[in-house]
Amino acid sequence: MEMDASGKKVLILAGPDFEDRELFYPLYRFLEAGANVKVGGIGEKQYKGKYGVPIDVDGQCEDYINERFDCVVVPGGWAPDKIRANKAALEIVRKTMKDGGVVAAICHAGWVLTSADVVKGKKVTSFANIKDDLIHAGATWVDEEVVVDGNLVTSRKPADLPAFVKAALKQMTLSRV
Repeated sequence: MEMDASGKKVLILAGPDFEDRELFYPLYRFLEAGANVKVGGIGEKQYKGKYGVPIDVDGQCEDYINERFDCVVVPGGWAPDKIRANKAALEIVRKTMKDGGVVAAICHAGWVLTSADVVKGKKVTSFANIKDDLIHAGATWVDEEVVVDGNLVTSRKPADLPAFVKAALKQMTLSRV
């Protein structure tokens, strides 16, 4: 089933050593669905993924802090450890959640969710190595392909990408932003 995301605004967060598939797969799927997609960085104009694939950013998180997004996607890899230190990125995540937009986080992106303090009382999943971080932040962690709790969508690893993006697109078309 093809989802129509025409008129929806999506921000994908990027940082050094992002998980290549977890950034590019959502990027192309959201574009295919007709969304207006931007890639937001945390200081640099370009980042290389863990496997060396480069991405040019459209702007920095500070440039997007006053915009409303229907969906914010946080890829995994090692980038979330750097993204979580960016105040503007955390504010974008918090604001998107508060405004009813979708926040979609996969793999190690749960680190960004914990630093943004948006998982307390939420059911989530992630790469197993950061399970404790999410639990200590107040989340209920489960080992499932994709978990949807309101406007928060989480997945564990690249193999979960089809279910992850499908769920994020579905939630975004239902969102109230």
